[in-house]
Amino acid sequence: MIVRMTSAAARGLLVATLIMTPALVLPGLANDSTQIVLLVALLAAVLTFVEYNSVFPSIVEFRDAAPFNRLRFASLFATVFLLSAILKGMTSPTLLTSALTSIGMIVGNAIDFPYSPVRLVVLMLPADSSYETVTFVRTAAGLAYMISLIAMTAFLILVRILNWPARSGAFNVWVNLPLFDPTAGGDVLERLQRDARINIALGFLLPFLVPAIVKLADDLLEPITLQNPQTLIWTIAAWAFLPASIIMRGIAMGKIAEMIEEKRKRTYAEAEDGLQVA
Repeated sequence: MIVRMTSAAARGLLVATLIMTPALVLPGLANDSTQIVLLVALLAAVLTFVEYNSVFPSIVEFRDAAPFNRLRFASLFATVFLLSAILKGMTSPTLLTSALTSIGMIVGNAIDFPYSPVRLVVLMLPADSSYETVTFVRTAAGLAYMISLIAMTAFLILVRILNWPARSGAFNVWVNLPLFDPTAGGDVLERLQRDARINIALGFLLPFLVPAIVKLADDLLEPITLQNPQTLIWTIAAWAFLPASIIMRGIAMGKIAEMIEEKRKRTYAEAEDGLQVA
């Protein structure tokens, strides 16, 4: 119990740190914004602690199938921290921020080709956007997209080469997929395979669909500017992280479906062998 409570408290602290990162890195934020960030961070920390301290699952998937959630958290934290550092370097440059900006500009310019997700994000900006806004959005989008690709590649290696999650022992579907109801109807294997394909397709399309939707809703949404740096950071981070997270979920569900299918084949083969012996 003490180990579970300590682990849950550490996870809650890490989630709170993630949410507060832009406020801690960026200078000159208003007091009202700081108070809101602290409130959101505290709420997220409490929810994370309650989820991981509970014996029974509620909403967090793959809770006991490390390092799925750890990899997603690390990719999101790296994205938010690096974007915050680059944005800080626009007003208070240091060697670190200058190096990160240079790397981000190289990656952003390399990925910024016609019909690419980065190009669509840049085109999402208003026509009268400043050069600094366009440059930062291109740099941030390229860097965030690269981090998401690295996270997906690392998880694919875990699944295909390191045999995740079987290497950690038996996989408990109820604990790790609390939102998936095996008794909802239909074959569990077919439902898992269908959900895996849907998640992968949706994750692939989201980086292209989100800028188009934002551009169409330009009259309803506030234009993206550098006037609200935290909103800008979280928008770019969510644009890159959510599709990668959905694709990783699809890959994970596909792997679970493969494990169930292999288990069924072994069971049927053992049953046939038993009948032949009899």
